[in-house]
Amino acid sequence: MINQLIDFYLKSHPVTLGVLALLALYFIVLNWVFYYRYLSLGSWLEIENRSLESVLMGSTTVSPQSYLSNFLKSSSNVTRDILALAQLAATKDATKGLSILSIFASTTPFIGLFGTVVSILDTFTHIGQSSGGMSVIAGGVSDALVATAAGIFVAIFSYTYHQILKRKSYELLNFIEMQSDAIMARRV
Repeated sequence: MINQLIDFYLKSHPVTLGVLALLALYFIVLNWVFYYRYLSLGSWLEIENRSLESVLMGSTTVSPQSYLSNFLKSSSNVTRDILALAQLAATKDATKGLSILSIFASTTPFIGLFGTVVSILDTFTHIGQSSGGMSVIAGGVSDALVATAAGIFVAIFSYTYHQILKRKSYELLNFIEMQSDAIMARRV
């Protein structure tokens, strides 16, 4: 296994190795973003769920830990505009990190493809310089396709993580909106 990695490293074009390094960096970043946001959204969801339950059970105001609490404290008169502002601010905070996952999901296959194209071009150059036949082509193309596979691998995780966080954000924003509606319904 180690010998195969060393052989791959020695045979690969520097651009392909750079692409693989970039995709590895992307993979580290997207996992960090996902787990950080997943855990923070999860705890935020719990807080808003408890607050919503208390409001639905008859409480006249939201929990002090709720996101809406800061907006309600800042004004003596609760209006639909203040609650709408709170929802917009919550949307901004809840969707942090989604854009980078979306960018990674859409660009990593192309980054991998770029590494593959450069590596295939390098393989054709070697074919022209040597008398090798199919073995040179097959070995070069199979090594080149590693970059495409890596790009698709990173894209799959990016897209999946994006969808998971998007769903959690949607649930969170629904909890906040339901609390806002319940508060306004009690004020009428």
